[in-house]
Amino acid sequence: MSDEGRGGDAGGSAESDGASAASADGSADALTHTDDSGDVQMVDVGAKPDSSRRAVARGEIRLTPETIAAVETDAVEKGDVLATARIGAVQAVKHTWETIPMCHQIPITNVDTEFAVGDGRIELTVAVETTGKTGCEMEALEGVTTGLNTVWDMVKAAEKDADGGYPDTRISDVEVVEKRKETVGE
Repeated sequence: MSDEGRGGDAGGSAESDGASAASADGSADALTHTDDSGDVQMVDVGAKPDSSRRAVARGEIRLTPETIAAVETDAVEKGDVLATARIGAVQAVKHTWETIPMCHQIPITNVDTEFAVGDGRIELTVAVETTGKTGCEMEALEGVTTGLNTVWDMVKAAEKDADGGYPDTRISDVEVVEKRKETVGE
């Protein structure tokens, strides 16, 4: 599924939003953020009906077992890692339009964050809801990546090796796991 104007799915599918730009060969995977001359543009969503939309994204950060234990026992010197990461995730959701150039500013109606800690990793799931003319999957992805970056920032002193590197730390598997749209009034 695609939401033109969101900056995420460059593929432009007509599955849910009723619009698709055809490429020169007739396929439906032309870029939606360029005009006929190839200039980048924000997609006009003004004629689209308002819809209730939800997107859920997830990702994880790998950490050493010692760092995981410190997070679980609230023993990280900088403070409560997950509470701080939750704030970072919500702030990122609300400011996505400021960091991804072609995203529209949308009214966020709800943000849920959920952490799962264990087995050398912390998984973050962010669910975003809106009512408007375009989707919120980019907001969910921004929430996940900023939330996980916040975790990294909070624990970086514990994760550094003798050379100042982070050999055991990595953010991975960031993906959209759910996207839903219902036309308002249906």
